[in-house]
Amino acid sequence: MSMHSLRSQIVVVSIVLLGSFTSAAHAQDAPSTNQDAASVSANVVPQGTVFLIQLTDRLDTHTVKAGDRFQARLAEPVASGSGLTVEAGRKVKGHVSAVEPGLHTRLLLSFDEVDTGHGWMPLFATVTGVPGEHGLNQVGEEGEIGRKGMTKEQIAEAVVVGAGESAAGAVHNGANKKAAATSAGEGAANSAFTAFESGHDLILEKGTALEIRLDRNLTIPGR
Repeated sequence: MSMHSLRSQIVVVSIVLLGSFTSAAHAQDAPSTNQDAASVSANVVPQGTVFLIQLTDRLDTHTVKAGDRFQARLAEPVASGSGLTVEAGRKVKGHVSAVEPGLHTRLLLSFDEVDTGHGWMPLFATVTGVPGEHGLNQVGEEGEIGRKGMTKEQIAEAVVVGAGESAAGAVHNGANKKAAATSAGEGAANSAFTAFESGHDLILEKGTALEIRLDRNLTIPGR
């Protein structure tokens, strides 16, 4: 056998052996990578999960402002794919992002973190409903909570009733027509203001349930 042929065979064998070693190394690494990925996903509550919380602070749009912080608690347990659970009652922290005053007041809440029992973790979520509160409605894609204010017809009705009651009271007390008319005007104004105010403020009492949806995965630290 010539020296050239022998060298060619040695090169071929070396390439085959190198390929075998590389394949074996990849085969050893693959299970570890897959195992790590499974471990990460198993400890995660996936984006889109919906659950209930309850406010432990009272939120009144007459007094709160953007930036004010509030606290709540989980109203039900939240579990990851592996069965790791954040128990009901764990604290949730958030803040008021915006307050929009007016006849149809709106309140936008943001969430900051949740106590998992093994440390606080970031919580990115949006309010999707206010169960049990028929006077409230969730509006917009950002999760604003709004109160359905009184319609123009309802306010007008309140004005008419207020004017009539005030005038009748004035006449009953012996007032003349001019005084009765003045009293009616004052009663109408007061009724209009009261009607406006009744649809103006939005109050979420302690214990109010909020339905929220995860906007990002929530990781539960391993036990």
